[in-house]
Amino acid sequence: MSIAMKTALVGVGTTEQGELPGRSANDIAAEAIGLALDDAGLRKTDVDALITCRNLTGRSGIDEQVGHLLGLNPEFSATLDYGTGNFSLHLGVMAIVSGLANTVVLAYGTNQRSERVNFGNVVGGGAEFAAAAGLVHVAGPAAMAFHRHQHLYGTTEEQLGWVSVAQREWARLNPLSIFTAPMTIDDYLAAPYVAEPLRRADLTMVSDGGAALVLTRADRAKDLRTRPVYIAGIAEQTALRADQNEDNLLRPWLRATAERLWRSTSIGPQDIDALYVQDATSVWVLQMLEAYGFCAPGEAGPFLAEGNTRPGGALPVNTNGGQLSESYMWGWLHLCEAVRQLRGECGPRQVPDARFALDCSSHDFLKAAATLLAVDS
Repeated sequence: MSIAMKTALVGVGTTEQGELPGRSANDIAAEAIGLALDDAGLRKTDVDALITCRNLTGRSGIDEQVGHLLGLNPEFSATLDYGTGNFSLHLGVMAIVSGLANTVVLAYGTNQRSERVNFGNVVGGGAEFAAAAGLVHVAGPAAMAFHRHQHLYGTTEEQLGWVSVAQREWARLNPLSIFTAPMTIDDYLAAPYVAEPLRRADLTMVSDGGAALVLTRADRAKDLRTRPVYIAGIAEQTALRADQNEDNLLRPWLRATAERLWRSTSIGPQDIDALYVQDATSVWVLQMLEAYGFCAPGEAGPFLAEGNTRPGGALPVNTNGGQLSESYMWGWLHLCEAVRQLRGECGPRQVPDARFALDCSSHDFLKAAATLLAVDS
């Protein structure tokens, strides 16, 4: 059953980002929900479903906690253990299309910076094997993935550096961003390695903050305050076998997600006005450009170096600054930015006449998801 254009995002809310000492993750999530409902012109009583994302501390972000804090008794609620933006959004779409709900609020809040979360202890499937080789952080396997791309295609460190430099240029236009100091490609190349050939600018930060979205039935969306942003297509693909998959460093299963998405709609890569990639590392941007058909395999490096993803470029990428420069919100802020871009609300970083946006996310080497967003012309 097609889900195209049956649901719409009608509200987004983003809290202050950075370090929010003395506040719980659930409190931050509740603030974001309030902001998203205000944006949509809705009240808590208009919500009949709640979807939350477990916090990395493992102790918060549960729907039962957040719902209690807000005083909600929704008809449907759920929590995803790895509920990064797209995965939570897809669950919300399925809840509405199946008839379980009419209006869903989705939220994530974290105090991971204030709580000093040790990302070396945050591991996914198969990580116990990687840890034996000292790969206890995504930087290690991501560096290996880039080395593999270098070996196959001759991609250079300078070409990769344009991911971080371009996103810093976008971040400087975004008042929500944490990292806004100017950064040139020479600055990037002069920085020391963290996990060769990756530098600090290639890796996401650790930050506190919250984000929320309001999703509703398309027929209800037109009566609300904001311009609806419709869900035109969704796709997912797992790679739960992890390193048992052939050439898993290059994550070839990303292409399966892309092919499923493009088959479901008449929209193609050539129609996308803004691309959003959940960028735990800059290498993910490189891979997604190729997997989703914006470049042929091996051509992402030159594509980046030509300035295509920079402000004014042919394909704006992570116009919020991404997780490398805006904030680390597990991809939730990418969705918020995509909605604001399609509503024309982004001021100096606004992409002219934006109608279609693509949001791509992944859980490192384990799974992928994508959402195609559209507005009426």
